[in-house]
Amino acid sequence: MIGSALSYVALRILGEGEEDGDGDGDGAIARARKWIVDHGGASSIPSWGKVYLSVLGVYEWEGCNPLPPEFWLFPSSFPFHPAEMWCYCRTTYMPMSYLYGKRIQGPITPLVSALRKEIHPTPFDDINWNKQRNNCCKEDFYYPHSFLQDALWHSLHYLTEPLLKYWPFSKFRERSINRVVELMRYESEETRYMTIGCVEKSLQMMCWWAENPNGDEFKYHLARVPDYLWIAEDGMTMHSFGSQVWDCALAVQAITASNMAEEYGDCLKKAHFYLKESQVKENPSGDFTKMCRQFTKGSWTFADQDHGWTVSDCTSEALRCLLLLSHMPKQIAGDKDEPARLYEAVNVLLYMQSPISGGFAVWEPPIPKPFLQLLNPSEIFADIVVEKE
Repeated sequence: MIGSALSYVALRILGEGEEDGDGDGDGAIARARKWIVDHGGASSIPSWGKVYLSVLGVYEWEGCNPLPPEFWLFPSSFPFHPAEMWCYCRTTYMPMSYLYGKRIQGPITPLVSALRKEIHPTPFDDINWNKQRNNCCKEDFYYPHSFLQDALWHSLHYLTEPLLKYWPFSKFRERSINRVVELMRYESEETRYMTIGCVEKSLQMMCWWAENPNGDEFKYHLARVPDYLWIAEDGMTMHSFGSQVWDCALAVQAITASNMAEEYGDCLKKAHFYLKESQVKENPSGDFTKMCRQFTKGSWTFADQDHGWTVSDCTSEALRCLLLLSHMPKQIAGDKDEPARLYEAVNVLLYMQSPISGGFAVWEPPIPKPFLQLLNPSEIFADIVVEKE
């Protein structure tokens, strides 16, 4: 449902007609709409999709389980603090909590009004939105909510959210929104407006548009959209984020393993230079622990230096390449990297290693709190709440 509904809405926004089967169309719009309606309509889209549709105005925020931004104000000692969540999870729910906290919704245009009729089998104004909070299409229902989680969402929905509409509790909501904006701005600046991945990227762009459509943050985000685009054989596609370091490191190892280094000397020299330049040279600015970040100096990312997020296997593969290339003649591989840079990479890997099992986490040191998985609000993903080896 999440793929069908969001793709349907996107095609309609891009100009496809309601009945594309008439004329030169291939009937994709009509077939997609029939599938969506036959499977309960877009009100059964999983929670992540509910957020996107609520912002557009073809779903109501009352049909979403609470995403309170107040969680970001809890002290770091709190057992359910967002800083202990898996980084991709927390950076996704960070902008979601902003959108939910402010109930951001775009203008109700004729297209939005048409979509309200097309993707819901029940008239939009007659839908009981409260009953849709836990409504998920069975095709998407991969990870059921725990009893604890449902109890928490009901408590927040019926008790906490109504209070936050009134003074002085509304001041608490305002303060939490400001904290989320601070965290989003820090994340944007530290990743040169790439963010950690495409989901957060799109959510942050909606947040900054809501803050100020003419503001610098939104313009800077627009400038980094091409980093996510890829021209494939079947046209323009979008990936989760770039994989330049990963691809480069594996290609270098393949060439060196083939014993054809001399034939690829110019290629290896450029790859060597790229890997050296792509290493993260500094930690995130300021008090990065306060901003829910870890130290990164000496690491490699999945994409390039701008991305700024440590990936342990990319760091190990890039380090291995530098060690391999350091044994080759300068005319083939170029100048060696400074030993201090190699030591910094080893330091990152040791930091990422579990002292218990010896295994490695991907993005950040593993958090030994499996109970946090009980709060996984996503129906379509399992094991996304805490970092694992």
